[in-house]
Amino acid sequence: MKIAIVTGASSGIGWEFARLIAAGPEPLDELWLVARRRDRLEALRRELPVPARLFFLDLTRPEGPEVLKAELKRLHPLVCLLVNAAGYGKFGRYDAVPEQAALGMIDLNCRALTAVTTAALPYLGRGARILQMASTSSFQPLPDMAVYAATKAFVASYSRALHEELRSRGVTCTAVCAGWMRTEFLEVARRGADSGAVSRFPFLQTPRAVAEQALRDSARGRAVSVCGLWNQLHRAAAKLLPAQAVMWGWKRIKD
Repeated sequence: MKIAIVTGASSGIGWEFARLIAAGPEPLDELWLVARRRDRLEALRRELPVPARLFFLDLTRPEGPEVLKAELKRLHPLVCLLVNAAGYGKFGRYDAVPEQAALGMIDLNCRALTAVTTAALPYLGRGARILQMASTSSFQPLPDMAVYAATKAFVASYSRALHEELRSRGVTCTAVCAGWMRTEFLEVARRGADSGAVSRFPFLQTPRAVAEQALRDSARGRAVSVCGLWNQLHRAAAKLLPAQAVMWGWKRIKD
């Protein structure tokens, strides 16, 4: 059985990845969709031209990835594509983001992503691809997004190293470094935020455009995918300038 797995599939870019993969050239027996919201996943399944197996899981809980791991072990499918799109952020100063929210970001954006990747790795054959949702926030530290940016720096670093480690197996891993997108992420991130939190979101992109670029870059074997000229310039600036200078510019843009 040949499958693709998409986490965070109930909304945003995870939803778009699922639709693009299902309509893509790769023949699939099943598309495995992972998210908490049953109604959203069931609605998505009705749209797809391929069979979908639904996993209603909270990946911030340790048992979440274990359910997926057990099903992989039971069915032993060939995983041709893994997309880790589950994640969330909270905006605000260190003293405005509740501890539970800060630790939840680490649990979902880092721990769960690693657990799902580790669970899927034994079932990836030659030519398989992994896409991990990182962010342009991974390029440098970001005040008022401190924990979120740090989690995405982990994802980017982990993904690029994994890309090298898997090269001999013919498997690629792409860090998808997205900028601002028109998704409910922004609403969730700003909910309950303090007055100094991020309030401007220039150069918004659609999740579909980002997902399409990411799938193209992944197919080309690239370790990093960055969609859009502004985000490419951001990446270049973060490479060339000291982190302090980039943070100074960030603080003047975000307000």
